[in-house]
Amino acid sequence: MFKAKILLIGPSESGKTVLANFLSDTTETVGGEYGPTQGVRILEFESQNQGSGDKSTCDVELWDCAGDFKFESCWPAFMKDSNGVVIVFNPDVPSHLKEMETWHSMFISSQGLQDSQCLLIAHHKPGSGDSDERLPLAAHLSRLPLIHSNLEDEPEEVRQAFHRYLGNIVTTLSESREREEMSIIT
Repeated sequence: MFKAKILLIGPSESGKTVLANFLSDTTETVGGEYGPTQGVRILEFESQNQGSGDKSTCDVELWDCAGDFKFESCWPAFMKDSNGVVIVFNPDVPSHLKEMETWHSMFISSQGLQDSQCLLIAHHKPGSGDSDERLPLAAHLSRLPLIHSNLEDEPEEVRQAFHRYLGNIVTTLSESREREEMSIIT
């Protein structure tokens, strides 16, 4: 069994906590009053692997990271030993699209993560409508997998897409473990 540390990052008020709660089955309710995350919340759960060819489980640590830059000094600690990064943003807020460059630079480029270890979630707030239209993303961001999430209309599609992403993470972890074992043998 693998253990995966996934960082959920992005601008303030983009819906990271709502998604984290939903994906970890912490709560099924969508909506409610906004309360900004202070620092980080760590949610632990088991997940069935999808897309990795097997039906094993994976222990997931989902780090719901605050979107406020006042916690920037904590980011190196958040990133330590992380296996994947999910950038959550609200596509209806123009500043979120601009901020994604910073999030990518700080959390993905600096760690040298592969595209398969990253996921972009365009999180649509309840009542905003679901738009799968093409977003004006920078070239390096447009290479990353992107899903549109609307937990009111298509909650299971979001969950399935996240499980496929976890399958990619487990594949990466497995390949890394095999390379390490081979280097010890040879």
